[in-house]
Amino acid sequence: MRLRYSETMATHQSLPNLWLLTDERNDEGLARSIAALPAGSAIVFRHYHLSPAQRIARFRAVRHLCRAKGHLIILADSALTAREWGADGIYGTARALYPARKGLLTIATAHTLREIGDAARMRADAVMLSPVFPTRSHPGEPVLGPLRFRGLALHAKMPVITLGGMTIQRARAMEWPRLAAIDGLS
Repeated sequence: MRLRYSETMATHQSLPNLWLLTDERNDEGLARSIAALPAGSAIVFRHYHLSPAQRIARFRAVRHLCRAKGHLIILADSALTAREWGADGIYGTARALYPARKGLLTIATAHTLREIGDAARMRADAVMLSPVFPTRSHPGEPVLGPLRFRGLALHAKMPVITLGGMTIQRARAMEWPRLAAIDGLS
């Protein structure tokens, strides 16, 4: 039986396995990347580099592409903005997501056991745990590695999505069903 994680998701849809995060690095090929994902994947729209007017215009274009492929579109912003813009959910730290999130799929970010606990207390629908591997986003920063990732993920009370240097091949090697990536899915 498939679960329903949020009011915005159809009752027949489970939490997606593939999550593409957007930013200025993958913007040029974003339409191609979205089209290449299996139907029912998810896009986390960030695009922090754009002005407010440019960001909403780009969001609307990306949302249109997502709807055509049956993908969820999650906004890295407030619940209020997500509702105004027509997003399916919100993405960010657990504490930032908590107010006024009802009816939105809520994806919390986490890097530590404490942040996983925060996500559970705030009743996030899922948590993106990172960075598993080195990333272009944060070169030289410490990483969890597959073993520490798995150890932390075992403490989560919600689905865990891998993030940070992830590719489909790495997720398969880790035997982890859900992954998020910028470069690895672009």
